[in-house]
Amino acid sequence: MAIQIVDYGTLKYERLVQLRYQILRKPLHLEFTKSDLEEDKECIWIGCFENGRAMGCCGLKRIDVVTVQLRQMAVNRGIQGKGIGRAIVGFAENIATDFSYKKIIMHARKSAQGFYEKLGYTAYGEIFTEVTVPHIMMEKNL
Repeated sequence: MAIQIVDYGTLKYERLVQLRYQILRKPLHLEFTKSDLEEDKECIWIGCFENGRAMGCCGLKRIDVVTVQLRQMAVNRGIQGKGIGRAIVGFAENIATDFSYKKIIMHARKSAQGFYEKLGYTAYGEIFTEVTVPHIMMEKNL
């Protein structure tokens, strides 16, 4: 498997959109809106591929000069728990560092909080609802 930066609007980007839909939206009976996909232009997209198939992804969105937001983290259900998510987050952290960011924040689904805590992220604030499911703010200094 190869983890790489994926350019917006390419075939690989479209494969990441489909993966994100299957993992993050379809189970909640939600679609991506036009504005959701427009916001994607502002992100650095990271994808994990095997034989051209998207296996996992996330995006990094600039918040300010020192902070990026990790968003839309998704890993194919059949390979969850096999280290792909950990590898994608590690790659994203390296990219953020390469771009001189000092902190990553995220709106983590409450169900994924333990995964991110194992990677050194800290939860803060109150639980809130986003896309119909409970989330918690998390951060990590790089």
